[in-house]
Amino acid sequence: MTATLPEWLYPPRDSGWEADDLDRIPNLPRHTELIDGALIFMMCPQRSWHDRVIRRLTAALEDLAPTGHTVEAQMTVRLSTKSRPEPDVVAAKVAYDPDRTCFLPDEVDLVVEIVSEESRERDRETKPFKYARAGIRHFWRIEEEHGLPVLHSYELDDTTRVYVATGIHRERIKTAVPFDLDIDLAGLIR
Repeated sequence: MTATLPEWLYPPRDSGWEADDLDRIPNLPRHTELIDGALIFMMCPQRSWHDRVIRRLTAALEDLAPTGHTVEAQMTVRLSTKSRPEPDVVAAKVAYDPDRTCFLPDEVDLVVEIVSEESRERDRETKPFKYARAGIRHFWRIEEEHGLPVLHSYELDDTTRVYVATGIHRERIKTAVPFDLDIDLAGLIR
């Protein structure tokens, strides 16, 4: 017996899915990403640790962001026609727009991926490569180490268009880029 897939799972064109299709697909599961023309569904349950870091980091960044910036949790970034990933947190130099469904790379100051078992390879390899190629200046990857968040910070090298590591932060992240930040990392999970 062969299961029939819902009609909306079939791409609307022979070349596959495109970034703008994410706004038009009915019944699309939450947190669906488009990577290289393929729909990626977040099917694994999210751990409380992951959710807490997202919520509290988003709030901390919102408090510290300069006027004219917005910070969003789990909002997609349209990197190209075929890729629209959903970082865990995005800080962008645009005003809040209640109808926004995605950001463009030149609007984004910082993308943050909080690594989970299901997303490890995408968060460590695929997404950073794509974010760098799209010109996003700052990338943070947060991993869990003994129950605590460890933040790996990266900055774009304009010559090579790849990220260069700028630090590994265990207790606190204090930096002037992409804007003045001082965040107690352990406080994200307390």
